[in-house]
Amino acid sequence: MTSRTPKTRTFRKRAVRAADLVSVTVRRVGEGRGFAVSRVLTHWDEIAGPALAAIARPVEVKYGHRGKGGTLRLLTSGAQAPMVQMQLEPLRDRINAAYGYNAIARILVTQTAPIGFGEDGAGFDITGRPPPAREPRPPDEAQIRAARDLVGDVSDPAFRDALERLACTVLTKSRTEK
Repeated sequence: MTSRTPKTRTFRKRAVRAADLVSVTVRRVGEGRGFAVSRVLTHWDEIAGPALAAIARPVEVKYGHRGKGGTLRLLTSGAQAPMVQMQLEPLRDRINAAYGYNAIARILVTQTAPIGFGEDGAGFDITGRPPPAREPRPPDEAQIRAARDLVGDVSDPAFRDALERLACTVLTKSRTEK
């Protein structure tokens, strides 16, 4: 009698669509946020249309205890909220068509700043992408002199330059934090 350990892998002899590989994970995450049918999440651009999908995204679906349709919460920036609000009724019809029945009774629009906060504290815009990185402020002459003093006599010029840049970065950040 042969037993198969859980770590044994079986390999497929055919190609598998990427959607099939992640469908279980997407469904699990979607169900945690109330999306029993993840089609609204995975096909949001098609359902909402490119213009509306660029300025709003679905956050969660909550179903009432009487089963008369759920409430979809959309996240958008404060400046775009009136545009989203005008399109709610046609959007609700398109979402219910995607579900195949009258699953969504209400849509609530939540306004937020253009850049919100992610779960780890990092800033994200309403599309879920991180904001572009800001250019660091150039160091002033006093910081450059202090960095050269910290580096001292390093014989390798490339290593010395790298250490000076690092010291300038650290000194610039400590100046902005104070």
